Amino acid sequence: MILPGQTKKAILVPSQLKNNGALAGNTYVDTLGYDHIEVIIAPNGVDAAIGSTNASTPLKLEECDTTGGQYTDVAGAAMAAVVGAADATPSSICVSLKRSHKRYMRLNAPTAASGTTGANFTAIAILSRAQQPPMAAAEAGCKEWINA
Repeated sequence: MILPGQTKKAILVPSQLKNNGALAGNTYVDTLGYDHIEVIIAPNGVDAAIGSTNASTPLKLEECDTTGGQYTDVAGAAMAAVVGAADATPSSICVSLKRSHKRYMRLNAPTAASGTTGANFTAIAILSRAQQPPMAAAEAGCKEWINA
């Protein structure tokens, strides 16, 4: 069992509605000190396809040694197809960080194709199996950290 104190969370793509073009705020997560990453892709109320480089290319994870360097594809970490119009079911991409991976990972900049209302979308990364568990909310990527 993985306890809340052994994970780190990061919003890779903030929740937003986009009718056409690139979704804003796409960022990376620092994976240093963790053995596993799961990126949860959460569409909601989509009437437009969501892809990576364009709206016909599936979403994928990328990695880099530095935050602002050249990101490359993580082998095997791509969805089979784009998030289709009207798709409201979450998907996830999981990667073992025990294998040789670079320190920073991000979801390739999602793009929404034209639609009537657009696409509601967010992507969240959960890093787990911490080599040294976070000791405070900020270290865990949280505003508040409540264990009941």
